[in-house]
Amino acid sequence: MDLSNLKPAAGSVHKVKRIGRGQGSGKGGTSTRGHKGAKSRSGYKRKIGFEGGQMPLQRRVPKFGFKNINRIEYRPVNVNVLQALAEAYNLEMIDKECLIRANLISKNDLVKVLGDGELTAKLEVKADAFSAKAVAAIEAAGGVAVTL
Repeated sequence: MDLSNLKPAAGSVHKVKRIGRGQGSGKGGTSTRGHKGAKSRSGYKRKIGFEGGQMPLQRRVPKFGFKNINRIEYRPVNVNVLQALAEAYNLEMIDKECLIRANLISKNDLVKVLGDGELTAKLEVKADAFSAKAVAAIEAAGGVAVTL
């Protein structure tokens, strides 16, 4: 056995059907396209989503809701997370850089501090937004909430 006598497996290679090459070929005339109509013409292309005249899926399914183009999406961070960070790294000031280093946010995220959990450390917290409960918790612990 060598490269000169390699053959494909028996029955795996089929003859190409050559259509539109005269009546004698048996595939002449309409060239397997049937008679008349758009589908028999050259350049015919079916619309994306066309279902043979049946109401297409994108028209059967109802529309609902809307996208608010003015929505500002914040990444939430609770005060108990700030407490854990302050204890772990012995911090007095927490800003976006600290949160990025702790893998809590990515560099383009906007941060909103929420008031879930306990905060005992005196912290200066810099973020894009704060909930009223978070500001109360930070100030009760003797810290400062700075909105960027």
